[in-house]
Amino acid sequence: MKAADRDTGIILFAHGSSVEEANRSVYELAGQIQSLGPFQFARAAFLELAHPDLGEAIAQAVQAGAERVIVIPYFLTMGVHLRRDLPNLIAPLRARYPQLAIDIAKSLEGHPLMAAIVLERIREALEASEVDR
Repeated sequence: MKAADRDTGIILFAHGSSVEEANRSVYELAGQIQSLGPFQFARAAFLELAHPDLGEAIAQAVQAGAERVIVIPYFLTMGVHLRRDLPNLIAPLRARYPQLAIDIAKSLEGHPLMAAIVLERIREALEASEVDR
């Protein structure tokens, strides 16, 4: 593991839901990212309806010793939440933690594996349909 990996925190930033099971899947994915990747800190954060929010997650990363945080938008498209809300949330956090580099990764939109994932889900649905008949 490189020193930069130890000093980098990952925050999986999702919308949040009043359905706890939906939030739980984001927590679990963040845990998988931490266990599979080289980063010692990976957490979920939410725009609304769940905790921690982005500010809380950034504070946790700083407390854990992160010198850099990469925010991964767990959104399918670059809608209003990523174009307007996320930059408005990040700006005061950068001011609050000037020693912390905060980077924002791309959303899932346009990822080259997205079509393959959708096709896999289609195949699963077709297979389940055949079993039910």
